[in-house]
Amino acid sequence: MTVEVKEGQDIQKVVQLLIEHHGHEKSELIPILQEINSKFGYISDDAITEISERMNIPSSHIYSVATFYRMLSTERHGQHVIQFCESAPCHVAGGRMVWERLQKELGLKKGETSEDEKWTLLTTSCLGVCGVGPVMVIDNDIYGNVTPEQVPDILSHYS
Repeated sequence: MTVEVKEGQDIQKVVQLLIEHHGHEKSELIPILQEINSKFGYISDDAITEISERMNIPSSHIYSVATFYRMLSTERHGQHVIQFCESAPCHVAGGRMVWERLQKELGLKKGETSEDEKWTLLTTSCLGVCGVGPVMVIDNDIYGNVTPEQVPDILSHYS
């Protein structure tokens, strides 16, 4: 069960609600960070400070957890996040050509977010589905055996 967040609710109130829901135990830090990341698109410095004060956990520890897990981000991302696998199996299967097409279609380079904040383009070392490379994930959707020709159609599902 997740906590209901109202549009425009400030981070202090959201953190308070999440801690009331999950509890003050250090073991609840990851679920709290996941919900903040999901609701705001990233974990801000203000969120880390608020969690630190309310849970009595050093902000350096919270930051290290938030930056360790790939599913969490401390940087603002676009509405849709693309993670492209750059591992050797995906590269051998034609990943370089798919990557070049992605960059061309989006007008972005690795790590960039579009000006309209619709897209963020990231790479990852492995997505764990090497048998169907090249692979990319958009939000939580996994695409395997991707060809350069499929890229525009895949992106069109996220308009």
